[in-house]
Amino acid sequence: MKYKRIQPKKIYEQVADSIIDMIKSGSLQPGDKLDSVEKLAANFEVGRSAIREALSGLRSMGLIEMRQGEGTYVKTFDAKRFTLPVSTAFLMKRQDVQELYKVRKILEAGAARLAAENYEEADLLEMERALVVMEHAKGKEALAEQADTEFHLAIAKATHINLLNHLMGSVAELMSETIRETRQILLYTEDRADILFQEHQRIFAAIKDRRADQAEEAMYDHLEKVEAIVFKHL
Repeated sequence: MKYKRIQPKKIYEQVADSIIDMIKSGSLQPGDKLDSVEKLAANFEVGRSAIREALSGLRSMGLIEMRQGEGTYVKTFDAKRFTLPVSTAFLMKRQDVQELYKVRKILEAGAARLAAENYEEADLLEMERALVVMEHAKGKEALAEQADTEFHLAIAKATHINLLNHLMGSVAELMSETIRETRQILLYTEDRADILFQEHQRIFAAIKDRRADQAEEAMYDHLEKVEAIVFKHL
């Protein structure tokens, strides 16, 4: 019989897991301020770099927020949304970003196909609203980033498959973080604002016309192109 080798957790993952347990148990409450990096490092008996990596991951998961000049605070959260291992939150690691794009292509290409087959008129309105914001958000990139995320989530919603919606919700925070980072790379190094918008329009048009094959292809191509450009600059 072959046994799978147990992979030891990295130090920053252990730190992050410990803080998560404290939040879940109520030892840390929403609004509580965390100790400084130096004090956390001393308490956990680890290096400061491990603390910084742990906090970066927790921030990506939406569990904490870092206020300039004030410190790090616990955010309000819903424990039911805790479905992903903490290691997937460390998005600045190249391998983790690659894995997230693989997951997105699997989920979202299929979601685009199912949305084309199952959408209702109200679903189209949500997608159109996001596209309008993206089109007119020049100079207001934060709005464009939010609309980009909302467009992708609206497609998942349009499938009317609850489990798919739950899965997309599980990676929503991670998606939002990567969309923010990738849009910055794309816009400032490739000046692709118009191209990004056109790719989203192509996806929407295929869904609206109930062309399931083309919707799936358009979504997959969009994510492939974004991924290729992002990794050229990582």
